[in-house]
Amino acid sequence: MTVTVARVVRPDRREAFERWAENVLELASRFPGNLGASLLRPGPGSSEYHLVYRFEDDESLAAWERSSERRSALAHVEDMVDDARYARVDGLESFFTRPARPGPRWRLTVLTIAVVFAITSLFQLLVTPHLQGWPVEARLLLSATVVVLLLGHVAMPLLTRWLSRWLRPSRD
Repeated sequence: MTVTVARVVRPDRREAFERWAENVLELASRFPGNLGASLLRPGPGSSEYHLVYRFEDDESLAAWERSSERRSALAHVEDMVDDARYARVDGLESFFTRPARPGPRWRLTVLTIAVVFAITSLFQLLVTPHLQGWPVEARLLLSATVVVLLLGHVAMPLLTRWLSRWLRPSRD
C-alpha cells in the first residue's frame, strides 16, 4: 500500500513544515509494516510538498492512520498549509511505485521476468490444453488476465516482501 499526501505549504511556513514533515515521516517509519517514507520537496515556482508512505498491507496502513501519533501530528500542520490531497494505491500501482530507497532496477526486472515466465508457463501447461475450442483472442485475453491478476495481487507482493533485502540492498 502506498499513500501520498500532497500539501500546498504557505510560503512563510516552509521551514516549519519541513521540520514537521521530517518528524512525521520518522514516526511513520517506526510503525510495524512500514516499508519506507519520504518527503518530496517542491520544484521551482511551487510550494507543493509530497509525503509518501509505503506499508506492506492494509492493516499496517490502517494502524498508522488510526494512531494517536498521527492524529497529534496532523493537529500541528493545519496552520501551515492551504490545501491537502490524499491518494492511496495498491496492487500493480503500488508495485510500480518506487520505494524510498530504490535498489538496482535490473533486479526488479529479473524478478518480474521470472514471475511472468513462471505464471505463463503454468498457464500454458495446466489451462491452455482445456481451451483448444476457444478463439485465439479469448485464450489470449484469459491468459493476460490471469497473469496480471496473479502478478499484481499475489506473486509480486509476496516476492518483493520476501526478497526485499536483495531488491533493495543496504548501502552501508
